[in-house]
Amino acid sequence: MYLEKLLVTLLAAPVMATAPATVSHQVVAQAPAAQAPAPQAAPKAEAPKAAEAPKPAEAPKAAEKKMTPEVKDLVDRMQSFYEKTQDFSSDFKQDYKYKALRRTQTSTGKVIYKKPGLMRWEYEKPSKRTFVLAGEKVYAFDPEAQTLSVGRIDTTQLSASVTFLFGQGNLANEFSITKGECKDCKGTLLVLDPLKAEPRFRQVRLEVDPKTAQVLKSTVVDPDGSENAIAFLNLKTNVGVAADAFKLNPPEGTRIDDFTKTQQRK
Repeated sequence: MYLEKLLVTLLAAPVMATAPATVSHQVVAQAPAAQAPAPQAAPKAEAPKAAEAPKPAEAPKAAEKKMTPEVKDLVDRMQSFYEKTQDFSSDFKQDYKYKALRRTQTSTGKVIYKKPGLMRWEYEKPSKRTFVLAGEKVYAFDPEAQTLSVGRIDTTQLSASVTFLFGQGNLANEFSITKGECKDCKGTLLVLDPLKAEPRFRQVRLEVDPKTAQVLKSTVVDPDGSENAIAFLNLKTNVGVAADAFKLNPPEGTRIDDFTKTQQRK
């Protein structure tokens, strides 16, 4: 499912849902502001044990390396920059390199963010799609298929590679951070290797403007070696993004698959 793939590779967070619940009547879905505390998930009943598939080899832990003064200064300034950022808007260019298929899919669009925890990705090419992260919920709207999917994520499980953009988390607590070599980079390349085995991704690379400490490009390397690179273009901060910009009003006739209702019934 495209929604799950986006979360795993872009937000590095698992979807807390299993099967979709189709809502037959028409509703207007709006992304709520994330200000209420996250609800406690109900305990899941144990299912009968089935034959277990062989588990993939666990990724080795990265050897913790002390950051050089140059890297530490840039990381500290980068985190401070996003702690002071209340909102931002940016164009983006996403290149997803499928290692197994040996091909790259390029997408473009716009992204906006507002504290606390509101983010909207408006894909324009190659096809129009909208994704909204609003607290514990994720909305995925596909106008061509006339479907709106609603999922739930556990924001407490978000990696620091994501939460530092929200002004939270500490990269140095989760990653060994070193300076990488990059001839084509417009900024300083920081290579982040997880200190603990991480099933969601293998590595994160951040291209950072050494003057402003803004992230110019973020690349997440999947466990299978595929790479999801997102370049932020024309980024503007503290522009006064309105909360209404994160509302979704699908047209009449849109099918709504609400994963959250399925989860609540369990």
